[in-house]
Amino acid sequence: MPIVRLREQVDFPPPERAGREGLLAVGGDLSPRRLLRAYGRGIFPWYEEGQPLLWWSPAPRFVLFPNEFHVGATLRRILRRGDFRFTFDRAFAAVMDGCALPRPGQPGTWITPEMRDAYTKLHRLGYAHSLEAWSGGELAGGLYGVSLGRCFFAESMFHFGNNASKAVLAMLAGTLAKSGFLVIDCQVPTPHLAAWGARSIPRRRYLEIVRQGLRFRTQRGSWEKMSIREW
Repeated sequence: MPIVRLREQVDFPPPERAGREGLLAVGGDLSPRRLLRAYGRGIFPWYEEGQPLLWWSPAPRFVLFPNEFHVGATLRRILRRGDFRFTFDRAFAAVMDGCALPRPGQPGTWITPEMRDAYTKLHRLGYAHSLEAWSGGELAGGLYGVSLGRCFFAESMFHFGNNASKAVLAMLAGTLAKSGFLVIDCQVPTPHLAAWGARSIPRRRYLEIVRQGLRFRTQRGSWEKMSIREW
């Protein structure tokens, strides 16, 4: 299918028109209005410095259902003995900085300055959130994403300390399950997410779950006082 070039219009073509790898559209901007419209239709931006703005809707879609997160015995012990202290929305900028750091085998980052500005705006508007893991008063890991209705669209995660990334994801899944969230969008497959219970589902089913999730009110605003699940 031909790739649509976005200009002034905020709307997107139907996700089913995406190419074989999931590329749907090129161009446009990262305004809050356009980003929220994209996530609500199962579309997300992903591009590198020097590339045009690219919009994706992969098929199949890789997701984690909050109740299906696999908490093994070792991870359960880590969570119960309090190796980390967890908070929501206490250090959004620092989490984005951690996610933007170069990783082994990756020469650069897709979290460009434009991306940072865009998601910081969504955070200020109460749609983008971070979950932090602290160890000894220092940030050991975290993740951030966008929340609409009862869907959480995870964008990126990082860790400085051992076990921090899986502990953060366990806390996110447990807390969102407790709050009635239907799905955590993981976008594309990765082996470590699969080991924790994430799996691929048909795009049609994913879009139906998103539509169902958007029927609920968005928990907009700071999540600092959200009750984090106890293990």
